[in-house]
Amino acid sequence: MPFAKFDYSLDYKSLSLREQPELYRTGVGEQGVLLVEPYKSEILPFWRFKTPEIAQESAAKIYQLFLAYKKEKDFVGMDMARKFLQMGYTRSRRYANHKSGKKYDGPVPQDKKGQSGAHGRDELPKIVDEVKAESAAIFYVVWQKAKNDKAYQKLLNENKNLYRLTKPESQ
Repeated sequence: MPFAKFDYSLDYKSLSLREQPELYRTGVGEQGVLLVEPYKSEILPFWRFKTPEIAQESAAKIYQLFLAYKKEKDFVGMDMARKFLQMGYTRSRRYANHKSGKKYDGPVPQDKKGQSGAHGRDELPKIVDEVKAESAAIFYVVWQKAKNDKAYQKLLNENKNLYRLTKPESQ
């Protein structure tokens, strides 16, 4: 079953998806992770990956939040915690491979802004940082634990079904 596109047209600054969870769409990967309130404000302060020790503490705290949201049957919170764990992994991997955190050389051409991928730019050489790689591995394990949680999977499928039942015919 495909994921529902994340709805970037909503005014997330004034919208509480805790109060209106029916408006939430999972999107793909980490879409919306830095937009969806109040979850962004609850989780972001704990999201760190500079060293494996910091990553371990961060991933554990975010997973605790995941479990707290699970106890409340708060799918949006669970999904946002899962996204922050995933982002801990992907950002740690990015910095593990590229000290500056930049994967590609040069700016994105004006006509390609907002699109993903290299857009004709060269990938910068990989210089492996074992510390960041270890941080990534820590986040990966916890991300997979959250992602494969049976209650999370059940709520994820319910969210996808809700979207299938309510989406306009034009999509």
